[in-house]
Amino acid sequence: MRLYEPIMLALPLAERLEELIIATGRLPNGDEVREELKKFNLEESCLDRGLAIHRGRFIITLTFPREEHLIIDILSSTGELSDALEVIAYHDRELEAYIVEILPANELEFEGNIGLEPVIIDDKNFELKSNPVLGYFEEHENGIFLAIDEKTYRRWKTGGNTSTCPICGGELAWRGNEAYCRDCGYGVRVVRE
Repeated sequence: MRLYEPIMLALPLAERLEELIIATGRLPNGDEVREELKKFNLEESCLDRGLAIHRGRFIITLTFPREEHLIIDILSSTGELSDALEVIAYHDRELEAYIVEILPANELEFEGNIGLEPVIIDDKNFELKSNPVLGYFEEHENGIFLAIDEKTYRRWKTGGNTSTCPICGGELAWRGNEAYCRDCGYGVRVVRE
């Protein structure tokens, strides 16, 4: 699927960072992030002193890897900053956890983390301590959907807020395995295993 907007990269990228942290027991380094961005069909257009720039037809990313944190800015190729997002991964020593957050560049429009909750991974046993709603996007005849697996849906349902859109914070209307958000226009679809 083509990445038309920053959100279409931010959610699956945050999920992939979660998987990498759990698998390796550390924050991903710059090379690992560059390889992940290539999997999303983004072309590397610059690599200089730790900064990496990737681009697609509709998306531009700037990656700033550091030892203690990782920042990936995702911009629309139109240059509109209102749609820009930032995926941040860091080790929080006070919480004793690795955190992955998706934050809007324009914090006036949306308060909080996209995905409803940030990814919080215990830094001792590398188990997930939060209930983020992350997945990938699919395009169907009736719209574009955030596809989530059953495990994610069960965690989300346990948290009790399945009526809140994980993309914009609006209200979801469910029909079977699909939900629609009137605010952002995206849907959520539970992919059965």
